[in-house]
Amino acid sequence: MSQNIEITRIFDAPCELVYRAFTDPGQLAQWFGPDGCSVARDSIEIDARPGGQLRFVMTGPDVRSLVDVVFTEVAENQLLAGEMEATGVPGATGPLRVHLRVEFHDEGNGKTRLELRQGPFADGQLGADTSSGWESSFTKLDTLL
Repeated sequence: MSQNIEITRIFDAPCELVYRAFTDPGQLAQWFGPDGCSVARDSIEIDARPGGQLRFVMTGPDVRSLVDVVFTEVAENQLLAGEMEATGVPGATGPLRVHLRVEFHDEGNGKTRLELRQGPFADGQLGADTSSGWESSFTKLDTLL
């Protein structure tokens, strides 16, 4: 049975700063990846527009995953959505292909509510592991912001 993951997180920073953390290669390299994994700045390519791409390599102990997202929808400081393909994902047999949607909502008082949806995942454990990876990354993003 396939599943989608949904994560909502409040960041103590305005939408512009949270959005920039997703679209600026230098910032993305500082926070993206679950504990024990990292993304080298020089592996990141991003063109945040419909038809543009985000590409990077995430590495860690026994992990080397190439991630490629083709953006289908982009609204500056509000939305990043696209089709993602990742190879070398632990627990995945072959390339992982999922839809990714990240929304940035102004909560007032300089806070942002981020809503992330990703899937479908054919394997429930893979979805759970991906969700845990995002939560771990978001803890690092909290520190950066």
